[in-house]
Amino acid sequence: MRCHFSPTGLQGDASNPAQALALWLDSVLRGIGQVLFQNNSYSGLLFVLGVAWHSPVLAAAAVLGCAVATVFAQWLGLQRSVLRQGLGGFNGALVGVALVYFFEPGLLTWVCVLLGAAIAAMLGLALRRVLDGWGLAVLTAPFVLATWLFFLASAGLGRLQPSGLLPAATLPSAAAVEGVVSASTWAQGLGHSWGQVFFQMDIGSGLLLVLGVAIASPSAALIAILGVVAGMATAWVLGAPEPAMRAGLWGFNSLLTALALGHVFLPAQGVKQLPATLYALWGAVVYTLLTAALQAALAPIGLPVMTFPFVLTTWGLLLAWPAAIH
Repeated sequence: MRCHFSPTGLQGDASNPAQALALWLDSVLRGIGQVLFQNNSYSGLLFVLGVAWHSPVLAAAAVLGCAVATVFAQWLGLQRSVLRQGLGGFNGALVGVALVYFFEPGLLTWVCVLLGAAIAAMLGLALRRVLDGWGLAVLTAPFVLATWLFFLASAGLGRLQPSGLLPAATLPSAAAVEGVVSASTWAQGLGHSWGQVFFQMDIGSGLLLVLGVAIASPSAALIAILGVVAGMATAWVLGAPEPAMRAGLWGFNSLLTALALGHVFLPAQGVKQLPATLYALWGAVVYTLLTAALQAALAPIGLPVMTFPFVLTTWGLLLAWPAAIH
C-alpha cells in the first residue's frame, strides 16, 4: 500500500526514496506531537509552528533534536512501529529546545543538541527495558536526565556557557506569598502553561499548542486544561508566587500529568473516563507539592526541575492505581 494521508498523518509503505523520506519526516513530526501525547503529525506541525511563533531558533532545535533522536533510536534497534508513532524522538526534541534555551548560542551549543538528542534516545531505550517490567512508560525522564547532564557538566567544561537563564546554585530560603492573583493571572497562566512545555512564555504559542492537541482529540485538550486549572489552583491555595503562576510555571507539569493519566494510560487500562479524569486531577494536586519539594532539593546544585515532577507524579500514581481500586 502506497503512502496516503490519514486523520493522523501519512500512512502506508514506501515504494520509492521520496516516499521513504516523507514517512520519516512524518515520524519526526509525530515525535514532536508525542511531547503532548499525540501520535499525530498534524499536531506535531502545529507544535512546531507554536514554538516558531515565539522563537524560530527553538523550533529548529526541536526539529533537529527529534530527528537526531529518531535516527539514533532506529540505529539502536527500536521497533519500526514504535518509531513511526514518534516515540523514539520526542525526548530529543525537548533536549534540543532546553539546550538552546539555557546555553549561549553558538556552534558548540548546536553540537551539544546533536549529542544530547542521541543520549536521550539511548537513555530512552535503556529505561524502557527497566520500566516495561513495571508497566510504566519512560515519559520525559530521558530528556530530564540528558539535560541535567549538560547543565552539571557546564560547571567543569569552560566552553559550555550558560545563557544566564539557568538558575544559580543557592541554598533554599523560606518562601513568601508574592503578588496578588487576579483574573489576568489565571488567563495568562493558562495560556503560558501550554507554551512552557517548550520553554515558551507566549500566549500565541500556547494557543497553537492547544489547537494541536484539540485537532487530534478535543477531550484530551479539555483534560489538559482542567489539569492546568487544578495545578494552578493548588499552587494558589498553598501560596505560590503570583509571577510564577502568571508565567505558567505552576501549570505545565500538571497539564502533562492530567494528559498522561486522564487521556493516555488509565483509559488504555479500561478505566472509565470519569474516574480517570478525577484521578488525573488528583495527580495535578500531588504534583504541586512535589514541585515545591524538588525545587528546594535541587536549588543547591542549580538545576531546574523541568518536567521531573510530572514524571515522578505519573509513575507514582500509575503504580498506586491498582491499590486505589481494590
